[in-house]
Amino acid sequence: MTEPLPDHGLAGAIADRLREDIQSGVYAPGDRLVERRLADRFGVSHIPLREALARLVEEGLVVRPPRRGARVASLSPRMLEEVSSLRVVLEQFAMREIRDRFTPAAHDELQEIVDGMIRAAEQHDLAMVHKLDQEFHEYLWRLTDHALLMEVAGQLRSRVTHFYRAAAAPLGPDGLRRHAETHQELLDVIASGDLRAAEEAMEQHIRAAAQRIADAQLTRTEEA
Repeated sequence: MTEPLPDHGLAGAIADRLREDIQSGVYAPGDRLVERRLADRFGVSHIPLREALARLVEEGLVVRPPRRGARVASLSPRMLEEVSSLRVVLEQFAMREIRDRFTPAAHDELQEIVDGMIRAAEQHDLAMVHKLDQEFHEYLWRLTDHALLMEVAGQLRSRVTHFYRAAAAPLGPDGLRRHAETHQELLDVIASGDLRAAEEAMEQHIRAAAQRIADAQLTRTEEA
């Protein structure tokens, strides 16, 4: 049974729960989000539920075609390219911003994340690999001390994080470890202080993630 939602910020709490369900794969791309069933599940009226769905529509996680009801957004090839190309710009900007902030302590924190990711990959713990992957990038964003970058980069990744996770699922132990090891390679380049190499490595990293989604055939044209 679903645990009770807090009384305050009811629409926000519903949105948080649905966002987590989408990103963890409880709801797959294209799944219908039937208001009546969700209202019964959360024990709420349709008003906060519709507000929660509206928030997720704004985030790009849910779509509401006319007279079709709400459903989890699919990822079109064009949207994958747009999100990935914009992530490249933002993450390369982050590389420039952190150049003078990349302290030994920051390196140690990132190394701990990478080490944990590799251990999780060896145990084929997909959920932990995915969690630490996200923590790795979020740590880099925080190092920039650029609030708007953190907000926009987080929103972009949120739109595709469940696709990244789904694309990693069929990799198998060896493939998952290789995916984790790419973060070590990226960290080593960042630590070298070579900005151009770091920017190129970050672009390759993001493009490779997008290619895994495409190779897993997780994109499809949105229905009208």
